[in-house]
Formats: sequence, structure tokens, C-alpha cells
Amino acid sequence: MTKEKIGVVIAEDHQLFREVIVALLGESGHFAVLCQAGNGLEAIRCVRNHAPDLLLLDLSMPKMHGLSVIREVKNQFPNLIILALTIHEDEHHIAQAFKEGVDGYCLKDAELGELHMAIKSVLSGKKYISPSIAPTIMQGYLADREKKKTDTCWDTLTRREREIVKLVGEGYQNKAIADLLCISIKTVEKHRSNIMEKLDIHNAAALTSYAVRQGLVTLKS
Repeated sequence: MTKEKIGVVIAEDHQLFREVIVALLGESGHFAVLCQAGNGLEAIRCVRNHAPDLLLLDLSMPKMHGLSVIREVKNQFPNLIILALTIHEDEHHIAQAFKEGVDGYCLKDAELGELHMAIKSVLSGKKYISPSIAPTIMQGYLADREKKKTDTCWDTLTRREREIVKLVGEGYQNKAIADLLCISIKTVEKHRSNIMEKLDIHNAAALTSYAVRQGLVTLKS
């Protein structure tokens, strides 16, 4: 990559959408795509290995949710610019994304011109949010920042426990979860026991249903 070009990592599990983004960036001549990731864990590895200027990140990623990815990479690379690309229009996802440190939030059904504008905006140091959701979402988000919210069962889970809920919801067994997260099977079992106690859930099927309701797992038609 030359000094003049902006290094980009694209984290998106749909290959066709990734190719569209690559083509858009290629047309400008100002970007170099350093790495492409198809799941959340790969996204973190790409950022660690290539130290890009910009991360284009889908929130609904396999293996690790985009919100967890944002938290991880921002801890290590606080100056990394992150633009979330997502189908989620609800206030919860948007508020959480900005809380974790995204610089922009762009809906996937946006026209290519809007995506280009979003990229340009965050690279210039400005926050970006898709115009269609900006009025109601930003007003609600700014108001809610000042309020102390009552803890829910979900809020009692640790970061690691939330990651495990997602992986269980995606159908991974304890050994596979241990391998993915580089921890022991006994540690996974302990986390699962704590999760079920906190959530008052007593089997994997119920935990999977919970993960779907939380938006951690997308059911494919």
C-alpha cells in the first residue's frame, strides 16, 4: 500500500455485498483493501495483522457479534475509524454501536452514493448516521444517555458470557466454543452454568431461543 492510499478492512459475511464494497472503493483509487473477513473473529485478526485506517463492519456477523468486535478493536486501536454497515434500524443497536465507539452507522439498503458519503464523512472526522433513521434514533439516544437504566438479565452477563450465548445460539458445542475462544472446556462449562443461572434458562434450546430474541443470531430462511 502506498502512503497516499487509505488502508481498509472489510468485515461482511455476505460475499456479494463485500464485492460491491470492494468495487466502490476501487473506483475512487484512494483506497487499498488490506483484508476481508467473513466473521467477527476474522475481523479482529484482520485489524490486528494489518492495522488499517478504516474498518467497514457488518454488525450481524457469525462467531462474534459486530458490537463485540467494535469493543475489542477499539481497546487496541482507539484511533481506528469504524463504519457500521447493517440492517438494524432499531434504537438499541444504534445506541450500543456508538457507545462501543463506531464513527458511523449506515443501513445496508442505502444507495451506493450514500455509502460513499458515509465513508467520506467518517474519514473527515465527522459522525455519520443514515438520514432515514437519524431524527428519531439520535433524539432517543441523546435523551437516554442521561438516564440511569434498570439492569436487565442481559446486563448482568459478562462480555465473555455474551460471546458464549451467541456461539451456543449458532449451534456450537462446548469443545468448538473452547477452541474458538482459546479457553478450556471446563471454563466454557462454568460460563454456561453461570449464564443459565443468571438468565433462569435450563437447556441449550432455550438458550438458543434467547440468543435469537437478543438479535445475536439471525435465522436464515
